Amino acid sequence: MDLFSVTGGKKLRCGYTTGSCAAAAAKAAARMALTGEAAAAVSITTPRGVVLTLEIQDSTMRPGKARCAVVKDGGDDPDITNGLLVYADVALTAQGVAIRGGEGVGTVTKAGLACPVGEWAINPVPRRMICQALEDVGTACGYGGGFAVTISIPGGEEVAKKTFNPRLGIVGGLSILGTTGIVEPMSEKALVDTIRLEMDSRKAAGDRHVLAFFGNYGVDFSRSRLGVDVSKRVTISNYVGELLDYGLYCGFEDILLIGHLGKLVKVAQGIMNTHSSYADGRTSFLALAAMLCGASRKTGRAVYDAVTTDEAMRILTQEGLREAVMAFTCQKIEYYMEQRVHGEVQTGAVLFSNTYGVLGYTSRAKELLLHHTTREIL
Repeated sequence: MDLFSVTGGKKLRCGYTTGSCAAAAAKAAARMALTGEAAAAVSITTPRGVVLTLEIQDSTMRPGKARCAVVKDGGDDPDITNGLLVYADVALTAQGVAIRGGEGVGTVTKAGLACPVGEWAINPVPRRMICQALEDVGTACGYGGGFAVTISIPGGEEVAKKTFNPRLGIVGGLSILGTTGIVEPMSEKALVDTIRLEMDSRKAAGDRHVLAFFGNYGVDFSRSRLGVDVSKRVTISNYVGELLDYGLYCGFEDILLIGHLGKLVKVAQGIMNTHSSYADGRTSFLALAAMLCGASRKTGRAVYDAVTTDEAMRILTQEGLREAVMAFTCQKIEYYMEQRVHGEVQTGAVLFSNTYGVLGYTSRAKELLLHHTTREIL
């Protein structure tokens, strides 16, 4: 695949998602079932608008049915699924498109995910990609019938045990994922260098106050809900420790971090790299905090078993504990941020969720927020 991104001055090769693999394999299998011809490669258009031409592997056919595979390629950011074969078995039917999972694809057993409980863990965007690929084939071949598609990943069940799927309640295999169809490579050193470059730029421009976000969710929320001027922001990905260390080194007066609860609850545990490969502990912390704030053991267990932090918030809200738990969480976030900068830089954090809005402020956060907005802070 000849798609690259430049991060921190480095040229890195992009890869493609399991969703793209599934869509391409389904397209090749559908074409083979209709024409009897095996394709060496097929092209699909990803949601990002990038056209991928992917090589097809292991094609087989029976009357009205075909099976094809695509090798998962993570580019210069390979993950645990890299090199696996993603298969699509396609059978011709009377009408419609039915998509299910097969060997190595998980099923959803807990609420709060993109797929309903009981469904195969094939996320909505990959499903749409598969449907579009089949529609393209049907149109090209003048076919007006339907398709039954089974996506499988041999070896996926074993590989999935090394992912967060079991914790999320996805059992029996991997998920078919991807919102853009493309895997953007991520070099840790390049990302940290980019953070430092942004902070150097802010310092050179005479800024004394750092406004930081993990990514676009925080930027969009702060712009629309808090009236924050985000034009001078620093985007840190997962690197909270590097943000604080370099802010101290540069001599900034204060650092304000605005982020989703799912990220900042990790900081409340002293976790300074919030990437899932380093640590999680989100709902275990919230369960402990809830019980310290008076929750019953039953409520604590429900929070602990929550698949997402929004689900945990729903439980805490229902039990009248959200405010107390968020206050406790903010205290811990402030403690670890202050500890990291040795009290020499003022720090603050604003927690939010897209469902519940602002969830909490550390003690100085509202004061620091005034450097970045003219809107009254409630």
